Amino acid sequence: MKKIILLNLMLIAMSLNAQKGYDIGDTATDFKLENIDNTFVSLSDFENAKGFIVIFTCNTCPYAVAYEDRIEELNKKYAPKGYPVIAVMPNNTDIKPGDSLEAMKERAKERGFTFPYLIDKNQDIFPQYGAKKTPHVYVLAKENNRNIVKYIGAIDDNYKDASLVKTKYVEDAVNALLSNQNIPNTKTRAIGCSIKI
Repeated sequence: MKKIILLNLMLIAMSLNAQKGYDIGDTATDFKLENIDNTFVSLSDFENAKGFIVIFTCNTCPYAVAYEDRIEELNKKYAPKGYPVIAVMPNNTDIKPGDSLEAMKERAKERGFTFPYLIDKNQDIFPQYGAKKTPHVYVLAKENNRNIVKYIGAIDDNYKDASLVKTKYVEDAVNALLSNQNIPNTKTRAIGCSIKI
């Protein structure tokens, strides 16, 4: 009986650990997810990347929508410097049909997205990362062929109004990585809609 209880406690601890997601310094595993152009995209496809700005986002969350232009700006600014944006839509599309792959394609075309917009169809990837919100950002840096988590959290400190932003967390993180400096804030609280499972 004690062995069964102990085994159950271990299984619970393991599942809680699995749901916790990545922390600063962890290695992010690669993934292969369907893109809006019907190809499958992996981090390993970007051979010349120095790292990645992985953003869990969607079509239907007002917070994610408010950040669309800023996400596009991040990609235009940092993809040429080796840190492309990889956007991942994590929601259950049965609950949020507005986040279906077809809807993602329409949204990307309408908004002129220049970054990959991938669907986490089986909802396998966002729990590995520990993403809870849309948007939720993970800045990764390539070190010895591993993708190391360097920043987790929000894009900046004002989702309502880009003109009132005082601190650009993601930009600060990537700029620090590009200049071999310490990242001023490695973790912030992601503000957004909860991911629908």
